[in-house]
Amino acid sequence: MDVAFWNREIETMDRRRLTELQVTRLRDTLDQALHTPFYRRRLEKAQIQSGQDLRGLEDLRTLPFTTKDDLRQSFPFGLLAVDFSEVVRLHSSSGTTGVPTVIYLTQDDLDRWTDLLARSIVATGCTSKDVFQNMMTYGLFTGGLGLHYGGERVGMTVIPIGGGNTQRQIRVMKDFKTTVVHITPSYLLHIHSRLAEFDTRPEDLSLRRAFLGAEPHSENTRRKLEDLYGIDAYNSYGLSEMNGPGVAFECVYKQDMHIWEDAYVVEIIDPATGEVLDDGQKGELVLTILTRRAMPLLRYRTRDLAFLHAEPCPCGRTHRRLSRILGRTDDMLIINGVNVFPSQIEEVVMAVPEVGTNYQIQVDKVGALDRLTVKVEIYPKMFTGEAALLDRLKARIAEKLRASITINPRVELHEPGVLPAFEGKAKRVVDNRQEM
Repeated sequence: MDVAFWNREIETMDRRRLTELQVTRLRDTLDQALHTPFYRRRLEKAQIQSGQDLRGLEDLRTLPFTTKDDLRQSFPFGLLAVDFSEVVRLHSSSGTTGVPTVIYLTQDDLDRWTDLLARSIVATGCTSKDVFQNMMTYGLFTGGLGLHYGGERVGMTVIPIGGGNTQRQIRVMKDFKTTVVHITPSYLLHIHSRLAEFDTRPEDLSLRRAFLGAEPHSENTRRKLEDLYGIDAYNSYGLSEMNGPGVAFECVYKQDMHIWEDAYVVEIIDPATGEVLDDGQKGELVLTILTRRAMPLLRYRTRDLAFLHAEPCPCGRTHRRLSRILGRTDDMLIINGVNVFPSQIEEVVMAVPEVGTNYQIQVDKVGALDRLTVKVEIYPKMFTGEAALLDRLKARIAEKLRASITINPRVELHEPGVLPAFEGKAKRVVDNRQEM
C-alpha cells in the first residue's frame, strides 16, 4: 500500500527522540502557562517556577488536571497567556451553563494547527489533485475552518460549503467532481438516502474518500458507508479545547488514529482515581497541548473514554494510535455532531413560567439522522382549548432551546402526570438510538 508523508522526519521519529522533543516543548509550554494567573498558582503549588524544573514526562503526573469547569470559571481571559493583540482568532463552544469555553490562537498557533491537519490529510492518501468539499459547520465551531485550512495547505481545491441543504450538496459534488468530503457519518448516510430524489447514483459521483468526525460511530457504520459509496472512510478525533480536529487521524491502513505526539502529550487515566493507565487499558483521555502559545492547557480531562495502541503501525509512523472513542464519563449527548448537555436543556425549560416540574429528553434515530425531542409538562390552566396558545408556547420553548443548544428540537407539551415520575434520581434522558 502506498504511504505518503507530510513531514516524514517528525512522523517517523524514533520514540526516544520523540520523547525528547516532547520534554523540550513541555518545558516551553510550562514557561508560557506561568504567564497566566490560573496556572501560576497551580504550578507554584507543584513547585514548578520554570519549565526547567521539569525533569521528564513523568513529572507531568504531579500536576493537577484541568477541566472544562476551569475554562468556564476563567472566562473570558483568565487562561490567555499572551497580550490580546497577538490573538488572530478565537473559537468558542457551549457548555453546561450559559458560560462558553473559549480558545485563543496566535498566528503561529494557527500555522502549527494547520500543519497538523495537512499531515492528517496526507496520511489518508490525499494530494493537491483532490477536490475537497467541507460539509462541517463553519464559524465559532472548530470543525469547519480547521480542515479548510489544512486542505488549502495541502493544495487541494477546497469547497467551503458548510452543513445542510442536501440538494445543493449533491449538485456541487456532481458539478465540481468532489473527491473528498469532511462530514458527520450520520449526514453522509442521510445524503445516500436522498440521492435517488435527485436522479443520482453513488457511481455518478467522483467521491473517493470521506473524513468522518464530530460524532462517535461504529466500525459497522464505517463499513456501511464504504460499501454504499464505494469509498474509503477515515475516522478522526479532535476537540475545541485542543484546537479542534487534527488531534488524531487514521492513516491509509485504517487501524485506529495516530495521535500526533509532537503536539500533544497523551495520558489514559482511571476516571475515578486519576491514576495513569498502561497502553491497552481503557480509561479517560487526558491531553496536554505542546504547540499553542496563546492558551496552553495542561492535563486537560476530555471525558472521552479510549485506549492507546503501542505496537507499530504498518505505515511506519511512530506516533501511538488512539482507539475509537468508546463512551463518555459525563452525560453529554452528541446530536448530529453537536454537543448537548441535558443541563442546558433543563436550564431553558425550567425558566419558562408555564412549564411545571417535570420534563424528559428523548433522542431517536430517524433514517440516518438524530432527532431530539423535549417533552415538558405544563400547568393545567394552559389547556384552555386554544390550540394557537399552545402552538405559541411550543414555538417559544423551541426558540429558546435553539438559542442555547444551536439545534432545533421538537417540543411536546403534556398535562401534569403524563411523563414518568421518579422518587430517586430522575432519568431525564431516553436515548433510543442504536448503532448501525
